[in-house]
Amino acid sequence: MCRWLAYSGTPVLLEAILYRPAHSLIDQSLHSKMGVETTNGDGFGVGWYASDGAAGTPAVVREIGPAWSNRNLREIAGHVRSSLFFAHIRASTGTAVQQTNSHPFRHGRWMWMHNGAIADFHRIRRDLALAVDPLLFPDIEGSTDSELMFFLALTLGLEEDPPGAVARMVGLVERVGHAHGVEFPVQMTVAVTEGERLWAFRYSSQGSSRSLFYSTRVEALRELHPDMAFLREVSDETRLIVSEPLGDLPGAWNEVPESTYGVIQPGGDEMLRFTPQAQ
Repeated sequence: MCRWLAYSGTPVLLEAILYRPAHSLIDQSLHSKMGVETTNGDGFGVGWYASDGAAGTPAVVREIGPAWSNRNLREIAGHVRSSLFFAHIRASTGTAVQQTNSHPFRHGRWMWMHNGAIADFHRIRRDLALAVDPLLFPDIEGSTDSELMFFLALTLGLEEDPPGAVARMVGLVERVGHAHGVEFPVQMTVAVTEGERLWAFRYSSQGSSRSLFYSTRVEALRELHPDMAFLREVSDETRLIVSEPLGDLPGAWNEVPESTYGVIQPGGDEMLRFTPQAQ
C-alpha cells in the first residue's frame, strides 16, 4: 500500500510538512507504523498549486525511486511554497514501478491520490477500462488501479459533483468486481482537489479501511499548545489529512471514521457519510 498527506491552509514551504515533522512522510517512507508495509520506496510524488493563483493547473513532480534519498525532492522542498500540497509515497500492489504509476495523478486542474487497491485488479481491469469515457481514455498514462479509479470518477462527473462521482465510481467497481466473483473489491483512502476545495474519502467494501487522520482545528491546538510557534503562524483554516499522524503531539490528530468523506473548504469544513452508488 502507500502513505500520503494533503495540506490546505496558510502558504508554507513544502519542507515544513514533508521533512520537519517528527514522523514526517519521509520518515514514513522507511518506518511506516500503520501501513501494510513498513517501507514505501516504490516511487513518490508531490503536487501543488501556485499560491498567487497564476497557474490554472497544479505542478506535479513524480519519480520512481524512494523519497528518502532523492536530492531533487530535498532541493525543491526548501523553495516551493503553496497553500495546497499533495504528497505521496508508494508501495506497489503489483503494477510496475515506473514514473507514470507514481501519484498524484493530474487532469486539468484536478489532482488525485490513493492508498489501497482494487482486489483482483488484473481480472476486472478490462471491464473497468471500457467504462472510461473514450475522450478521456487517451490521457491515462500508467497501469495502476489508482489512476483508473481517477478516470472513472472523471467519467462519472467528478468535475461537477466530486462526492457523487466517487460514490458512483466505487459502486461501479463493486458491481464489476462482484460479477467476477470478487467478494470485497474496494479498499481506499482517496484525496482529490481542484485547487480550492479538498475532499478525502475513507472506505472499503469489507468495512475495514486503511488508516486516515485529520488535524484538529488550529484554534483548539493553540489553546492546548500555546508555546508552539508554528501554530501562531498559520490560519485557523489550516488543515492536514494524513495516512498516519506526523507526530505524537497530544490532541493533534483525529481518526476519520469508517465509510466517511470530508471536505476542506473556505467558510467551513464538513464530514459526511460515504455510501457507494450502484451503477
